[in-house]
Amino acid sequence: MSLLDLFEGRRQLIIYHFMFAPDVNGWPTAGCPGCSMCIDYFGPPEHLHARDTSLVLVSLAPLPNLQDYKRRMGWKVPWVSSAGSTFNKDSGVTTDEGETFGLSAFLRDAKDVYHTYFTTQRALEAVDTVFTLLDWTVLGRQEEWEDSPAGWPQTKPYVWWRRHDEY
Repeated sequence: MSLLDLFEGRRQLIIYHFMFAPDVNGWPTAGCPGCSMCIDYFGPPEHLHARDTSLVLVSLAPLPNLQDYKRRMGWKVPWVSSAGSTFNKDSGVTTDEGETFGLSAFLRDAKDVYHTYFTTQRALEAVDTVFTLLDWTVLGRQEEWEDSPAGWPQTKPYVWWRRHDEY
């Protein structure tokens, strides 16, 4: 598939750069737990389709690995492999230091494609609803960086994350 194909005829495209690269991060059969938690909160794509927008996940892992993991997690979002291409490097999510996650937006004008937006790291918490929901609670995320009263539950960041079928 080409980048143009991912639009599925729509004018806009959102790509979530999902960390799943067996040779890079050591996840041979399962994707990143943090990326997985994020995708769990992606709703039906029909709402985006109504606004002429497609949503696709892209990862370095071979397509059979992605399909198996997608089935395991029960996701409906289209997912394509960038294996054998320079797409991840061109997008800045695969470097000599390893792989990271991110979100890109594109605009299609006939056959011309424009990369209009990219973000990564904490900026993506807006689409990972679990963080917003926890931030609205008294105990918050229960991580050490939070300014919480003595005796409140706290762990190191990231260590509590699991894939939804691993809790």
